[in-house]
Amino acid sequence: MSVPQLSLTAARHLHLAAQGLLKKPRRRARPADILATIQRMSLLQIDTINIVARSPYLVLFSRLGDYSPSWLDEALRRGDLMEYWAHEACFLPHEDFALVRHRMLAPENMGWKYRAAWMDEHAAEIEQLIAHIHEHGPVRSADFDHPRKGSSGWWEWKPHKRHLEGLFTAGKVMVVERRNFQRVYDLTHRVMPHWDDERDLLSQAVAEDRMLEKSARSLGLFRPTWLADYYRLRQPVLPALMARWQAEQKVVRVEVKTLGEAFVHADLLPELELAQAGRLHATHSAVLSPFDPVVWDRKRAEQLFNFTYRLECYTPAPKRQYGYFVLPLLHCGQLVGRMDAKMHRKTGVLEIIALYLEPDIKPGRRLESGLTAAIEDFARWQGARQVVCKRLPDGLFSDRQGEWEIAAAD
Repeated sequence: MSVPQLSLTAARHLHLAAQGLLKKPRRRARPADILATIQRMSLLQIDTINIVARSPYLVLFSRLGDYSPSWLDEALRRGDLMEYWAHEACFLPHEDFALVRHRMLAPENMGWKYRAAWMDEHAAEIEQLIAHIHEHGPVRSADFDHPRKGSSGWWEWKPHKRHLEGLFTAGKVMVVERRNFQRVYDLTHRVMPHWDDERDLLSQAVAEDRMLEKSARSLGLFRPTWLADYYRLRQPVLPALMARWQAEQKVVRVEVKTLGEAFVHADLLPELELAQAGRLHATHSAVLSPFDPVVWDRKRAEQLFNFTYRLECYTPAPKRQYGYFVLPLLHCGQLVGRMDAKMHRKTGVLEIIALYLEPDIKPGRRLESGLTAAIEDFARWQGARQVVCKRLPDGLFSDRQGEWEIAAAD
């Protein structure tokens, strides 16, 4: 049987199809789409920076279009979702508790996320905290007073925040909701009353195999070396894994021009046929989060999209190349540029501090139309009434003189 040959463009389209970013949504979003979208991606990374919309809300917007961010909060509160360490801190479908439970039961293997010495030193206080939750119900770290100011002049983490983070990593408590994006914790046995470790626990090997398969499905098209990063796993023995998956007809091997050997998950076989026939087209333009699955693996983004990206918010300002919180720009199957932006919520202005196109991307009518729609949708969703641009590539948005009013949605 001959190995399918694909162009790099077709490979990108298969990946975007798996991620839900190939085409603009055909209908208005509904609350049930939150869980379905996260199931499609497998997980949704959490980040708290809110210079524009917080990352998890933006990742969903890029795929769903206009929707209410409260739907994500409600999905967590309703129990459709859970939180735990996956790629990093992530929202996961609630049914994936089984995939990460082995991590909870061995928190000492979680590195900086769990400080055994702290938990041992404060064992008595932590038992009192557990008893408090048992008697009084869910808590936030904000419910407890801070005993002192840090010697550095900054407020250090409160002891109860450290306690709760440790209990969370160890699987003793779970996040049941967020209030103003602050975690609310309850005891795990109350959140998962029907779970039994002796009966339901998966071995690490079985859980990790399932996570790798979910990674393959969510990537759609992938090189084997891309799999482990999705859930932050150790690199498996890839030749044996690919041979087994091919025998089980879970994946199909393909050859991609300039990329080399890759695999397509069986769920995307209809799209693979379209791609081979030159009929799989990308039409979506969107503003992406720096923590979007498409770009969070920087090496993968370079190999698949020829897009070199680095998050610079933790870099001193004089050393930044592009800006504080730079958002990748997707247009018709390519990562065509990036923009450093800030949402001024009081005045209803989306400020584009700087927008950069990739070296091989030239301004044109189709590109400008796609980016205009993507930026306006992004701004309108956040309540902006105006876009103000400070620094733009030559020839882009020149007829707008760097600012424009946003028309109301239809």
